[in-house]
Amino acid sequence: MKIAILSADKTHLQQIRHLLAGEDAPAHTLLPGEDGPDHLSAVADQQWPDVMIVDVSHPGAAELTLFEQVLHAHPHLALILVCGSTTAEFPISAMRAGVRDILLWPLEKEALLAAIRRVEHKVVAPGATTQAKGKTLAFIPCKGGSGATFLAANLAYALAVEENKKVVLFDLNLQFGDAVLFLSDRVPTTTLADVAHNIDRLDASLLAASMVHVTSNLGILPAPENPERALEVMPEHIEVMLKLAATQYDYIVLDVGRTLAAASIKALDHADVIFSVLQETLPFIRDAKRLIYVLESLGYSREKVHLLVNRFEPGGDIRLEDVERALEMKVYATIPNSFQAVSASVNQGVPILEIASHDSVSKSLRRLAHEVVHGPAEKSGWLAHLLHHA
Repeated sequence: MKIAILSADKTHLQQIRHLLAGEDAPAHTLLPGEDGPDHLSAVADQQWPDVMIVDVSHPGAAELTLFEQVLHAHPHLALILVCGSTTAEFPISAMRAGVRDILLWPLEKEALLAAIRRVEHKVVAPGATTQAKGKTLAFIPCKGGSGATFLAANLAYALAVEENKKVVLFDLNLQFGDAVLFLSDRVPTTTLADVAHNIDRLDASLLAASMVHVTSNLGILPAPENPERALEVMPEHIEVMLKLAATQYDYIVLDVGRTLAAASIKALDHADVIFSVLQETLPFIRDAKRLIYVLESLGYSREKVHLLVNRFEPGGDIRLEDVERALEMKVYATIPNSFQAVSASVNQGVPILEIASHDSVSKSLRRLAHEVVHGPAEKSGWLAHLLHHA
């Protein structure tokens, strides 16, 4: 693997070369050093390195434009920046421009070598794909107001916090998605539309940098900030994102939304389980019957579709047996009605397991997360077999 180093600071140039020349460094060819990022385009054109390490003290908009232009002309190139300092917004802007890694002075040897190894893995085996390991859970409402987004978001949180799994939540309600509001008060700086715009440069680093991180092992990829940008997200973009996510996360949770557009269907194609969320009222049951018919017509088996009854209250006019008889399917799980706790969670943007840990809804979500990971304790079957080893 060929590595070029660009730095206007001779001391920095020698330090980087020294770090890469140690016995524990990966095998590679160091190209002659150059005098800073002004030579970026020339080095890329003339020497065709696999990696360029660019030392730039205080990068700004002009440097980002240059990086983007060079990377567009040389899509094989991996660009690693070593900076004196950056703004809080710079890493995301740099990732959008195609930068692979950003390191800071004083430069640590292990951080530099780790960045090189990440690139090396991709360059040495460009055709290789990492074995997908993550399981994908899709939530789709049978009718508006079912609570599917609340359940998707809070199950993702339960999987991350209670089961210690690495989880990503995709908000695929592309026109009006607001899943991030259920878990965080942070305003997203990057959305699915931004990732779609940079799909040719998408890797694990860019995917992670585009998320709102709720915990260290739970990220949310928000829906576009306005309905117009939803048109930028194509089915093929969704496919690339989900395939990559499956190599990086234990669980991929999809909040699909009620509109079954092409992008939504592509997402459902990747789902291991589709949770259809309804309530025990006649309009919900009627729409659930329609949804199940549509899902079957799209080729999804009933074994893949699992009914979740939200806001469940025993002793109502419509019983679970009535729901199962009408839909000719067993109810997989119920989530009890706890209006006060759920309202507090939604209004404050705090996971219900955090704001009302002992509430009946929190207990049900913990149980559901445990069953998703370990399989239902009382029965073995398709879902247990499929998800047990996640």
